[in-house]
Amino acid sequence: MSDKSKVKLMILLLFAAGVLLVGGIIFYFSSTLDKTEAGIRLQPKDHAVVNLGKAIYAENCASCHGIVLEGQANWRQRNSEGYLPAPPHDETGHTWHHPDPYLFLMTKYGIEEMIGKSYPNNMPAYEDKLTDGEIIAALSYIKSTWSVRIQRQHDKINARAKAH
Repeated sequence: MSDKSKVKLMILLLFAAGVLLVGGIIFYFSSTLDKTEAGIRLQPKDHAVVNLGKAIYAENCASCHGIVLEGQANWRQRNSEGYLPAPPHDETGHTWHHPDPYLFLMTKYGIEEMIGKSYPNNMPAYEDKLTDGEIIAALSYIKSTWSVRIQRQHDKINARAKAH
């Protein structure tokens, strides 16, 4: 094989490796897209998802947010350490005021990661404890407990968030 042929072969191999690398990067980011704001949608009408979410909520969330999503007493007032008690996830709380992607990212990464600075809170990040599907299931369970009116209002919030 001549030197010229070896150079052409090397260039072809490098080109092929580059194509594979770029393809891998595109595949990775497109497969993670559903885990970001663009692909997060709660499924409050899917009974299997809601049932799974109810169990996940009971195991991971109820100790702070309440068995019936009632939250902790005086949840709008900081305690002596400067922390806000866990808010309710029923209709009396503010959970339904946030679009699905925000709720997902807050649960997965925590408030400090979301706002990019320190913020006194007791809410753990579940990134290393729950899968994305389990987080969506727990949030879907929460949404399934809201009235039809509140679920519709939340759907409008999702639509506005998607439009921006």
